[in-house]
Amino acid sequence: MLITHDTECALSILVELLNTAPEVCGTELLPDVAALDAFVGRQEISEVDSLTGDDLRRVHELRSRLREVFGTESTEEAAELVNALVAAAGTTPRLTNHDHHGWHIHYFAPHAALGDHLAAELGMALAFILTAGERERLRRCEAPDCARVFVDLSRNRSRRYCDSRTCGNRLHVAAYRARQRSADPVASA
Repeated sequence: MLITHDTECALSILVELLNTAPEVCGTELLPDVAALDAFVGRQEISEVDSLTGDDLRRVHELRSRLREVFGTESTEEAAELVNALVAAAGTTPRLTNHDHHGWHIHYFAPHAALGDHLAAELGMALAFILTAGERERLRRCEAPDCARVFVDLSRNRSRRYCDSRTCGNRLHVAAYRARQRSADPVASA
């Protein structure tokens, strides 16, 4: 699957945004406008004006709606959600070449409200995944105590955990220790 740099960046922002929710990490990682502003800076989201409490509220609502896409049972259901997001954002595709990124497409109006900006950009990134027939790449971590999501961009679609260094290793070590415990009574007999 060929994913453009823009789409990959948008998918990264999508995952980071979804994983800020309190149901994922136990606490709200975007509790106020300052935290949202820091998020925008870390993610290098361009063309964003001063943020307000309304932006924060709208981003929280958007985050919930975007998370629904990861829980859909079919591409049709996911497409319906994505279409609603993109339509509500009022997408306005345009070519731009800012910040040494070369020519690429923005799907939001210049200086749109952050919620509309993210709905357009992230919705279109999801649309590209869906039109490529790759909905199964939108995943939830398989660790039983983790609620994080990720987009599996591995070549063979084999990624199972949000982070192989944390969730993946933790589960592999637990499985290893369980095997060792079950083998100990046999070795001592």
